[in-house]
Amino acid sequence: MDVLARLERLPLGRPHYRLLLLLGLGWALDAMDVGLISFTLPALSRDFGLDPVGAGLLGSVGLLGMLFGALLGGRLADRFGRKAVVGYSLFLAGLGSLLTALAPSLSWVFLFRFLTGLGLGAELPVAASLMGEFSPKAHRGRMVVLLEAFWAVGWLLAALVGYLLVPSLGWRAAFLAGALPALYAAYLRLSLPESPRWLVARGRAAEAEALVASWERAFPGPLPEPRPEPAPRPLPYGALFRPPLLRRTLFLALAWFALNAGYYGAFIWLPSLLVAQGYTLVRSLAYVLLITLAQVPGYLVAAFLVERWGRRPVLVGFLGLSALFAWLLSRAASPLEVLLFGALLSFFNLGAWGAIYAYTPELFPTALRGSGAGFVAAVGRVGGILAPYATGALLPLLGPGGVLALHGGLLLLAGVFAWGVGVETRGKPLEEG
Repeated sequence: MDVLARLERLPLGRPHYRLLLLLGLGWALDAMDVGLISFTLPALSRDFGLDPVGAGLLGSVGLLGMLFGALLGGRLADRFGRKAVVGYSLFLAGLGSLLTALAPSLSWVFLFRFLTGLGLGAELPVAASLMGEFSPKAHRGRMVVLLEAFWAVGWLLAALVGYLLVPSLGWRAAFLAGALPALYAAYLRLSLPESPRWLVARGRAAEAEALVASWERAFPGPLPEPRPEPAPRPLPYGALFRPPLLRRTLFLALAWFALNAGYYGAFIWLPSLLVAQGYTLVRSLAYVLLITLAQVPGYLVAAFLVERWGRRPVLVGFLGLSALFAWLLSRAASPLEVLLFGALLSFFNLGAWGAIYAYTPELFPTALRGSGAGFVAAVGRVGGILAPYATGALLPLLGPGGVLALHGGLLLLAGVFAWGVGVETRGKPLEEG
């Protein structure tokens, strides 16, 4: 009996949710670490005397590490397996955060933020691929969006740490608070299963058989009859850049680029932009904490809609609404408008992130899933690298409102590129996406 068909017939159950929890725990801690640079950037700028351009460079260096991590992690995951990459990359990210807390000078902070980004960039696209490869197609999009929803949990933790620790104990305490749980989560991930789809693609059918059999034993009742699944086939890396994969690789990479630029350019700088508009640091951090709370329902709504409407319509629609509320936030004239439009931007923007993480692994075959997801994520990191630096450079020219409006335009552009992918993957087998 086809081992992948047996995997596909399994209903959602305890093994799937355990995998979601193990991957999600690390995902949340990754988000916490990325978020910490946003909530510590005002204090780091004060302690090291950084101007807006220098602060932008510090915000970008971790994303530079994520670029190289995504490229390297995707290739390694296709060659050596998903399990090793998602385990060791989280350990690297936690170590980088710990070293940041102990950094003796600004140059070391830059180096350790790059190291942290290297681990984060390697893990995120591979973890989403692993979740998708275990999930039945009727629930695959929802499970990947729920995994991405842990990002909101981590960003909320970063906001809490920034609000509670940074004003009183400083930025070092914040990075220390993020590092120790990440190292523990990396240890827990040693018990992760390998992807049966990857094992089959690598000719390790006996291991895939044993793994799927262990999952079947977790379901006591009779299981549905399996339906034949397309078998993974080997493909060279260059197939990503030839038809039929070329169009989806190109437009998806451009969507990732614009989404990263719009998101990181706005959210890494948001506390600092509010300070520039005249709010105190403590009040700015409190506002961003409240805005961050809107991410959770944004993910949950996206998780429901990707299986009802499809991945591409949800992604494009949420990006369009993100652009609208970024523009309205740029024109906010009162604390109430800052909170309202900021929360709506947070809701729709993070829902779009959930949709793109569900969409991306489904667009590439198993043999190139890690490489394809890693490549488009790496192109996205270029946008994430450039945007914080550009925000710092443009802030004196455009002001806080102007740069927020600019990032709204980038989010609109991301929606246009996502529509250009031209493929809907809802309900399709992974090899037919």
